[in-house]
Amino acid sequence: MSQRKTDHINMAAQSEPGNNNSDQRFHYEPLLKPHPRETAPVSFLGKIMQFPLWISSMTGGSPEAGRINHMLAEACAEFGLGMGLGSCRTLLSSRTHLDDFNLRPIIGKDLPFYANLGIAQLEQLLEKQSVDQVHELIHLLDADGLFIHVNPTQEWLQPEGDLLKRPALETIEAVVKAVNGQYKVIVKEVGQGMGPESLEKLLQLKIDGIEFGAYGGTNFASIEIMRNQKGSAQYLTPLANIGHNANEMVEIINEIAMNHSVHCQQLIVSGGVRNFLDGYYLTSKSSLPAVYGMAGTMLKHAMVSKEDLRQFIEAEKQGYQFATSFLRIKR
Repeated sequence: MSQRKTDHINMAAQSEPGNNNSDQRFHYEPLLKPHPRETAPVSFLGKIMQFPLWISSMTGGSPEAGRINHMLAEACAEFGLGMGLGSCRTLLSSRTHLDDFNLRPIIGKDLPFYANLGIAQLEQLLEKQSVDQVHELIHLLDADGLFIHVNPTQEWLQPEGDLLKRPALETIEAVVKAVNGQYKVIVKEVGQGMGPESLEKLLQLKIDGIEFGAYGGTNFASIEIMRNQKGSAQYLTPLANIGHNANEMVEIINEIAMNHSVHCQQLIVSGGVRNFLDGYYLTSKSSLPAVYGMAGTMLKHAMVSKEDLRQFIEAEKQGYQFATSFLRIKR
């Protein structure tokens, strides 16, 4: 105790006085609850997560990607998280990289785990009347369902991009009809988010969830421009700056849900979510059940080491626990 008090004196003398940069999203209420002992589990489309943090879709199809996926799956199992795979397109034509995506044995049966295909690939499968390949993929991976990633901006800017022949909404409707309730379907963007008309149309479909992939996180449009600096591509940067952030999307969905009946049962708030305070604020603000998702931040820590990833997730858990007891969002 004596050493602790000495440390307090020395560090207080070195510290800067408080400033006016307090987080104005919250009321701090120190009198109303004790310190939390554990985080309350949350329901996610029929399965239980021990903590409302989702590992968002990222990667697969290379030795490094496979190593990272396995590390992320181990973190899911340890902390009781949910996970969405990166695009499983390669598995439609070959099983060469199956081990990169075959994570159910690591994650376990009780946690949510989802496959992922792009809207362009699904359009092509429907065109060829080969949608059974999607069902086979879900069975192969023992996944709880399918993420459909919608990425017209990325495809437009990608040198080898697949251009859509019909509106994404029509393809999603056709996939939902073909799935016919056999497994869950979640729709996500990949860095630009979605505006009010798209969200309203989407919420009217019989989908099970939406992941934001909002503007402010990993921006795949920017990445494609960086990959393609030849010809006119270098001048298309303004397109990468278009989108809707996570807070804006929560507010849009809240308004839609207030005025319309919606089928969607779950949101994953992702895109620009930097830490547990962002996650707590946005999920608390949502009128629909919500967890918060991270991709790039998880990837950054996984690339350092398994222990660095563990420490980050543990800190997220501790911070979120504290927030649930002592912070209230300002309405």
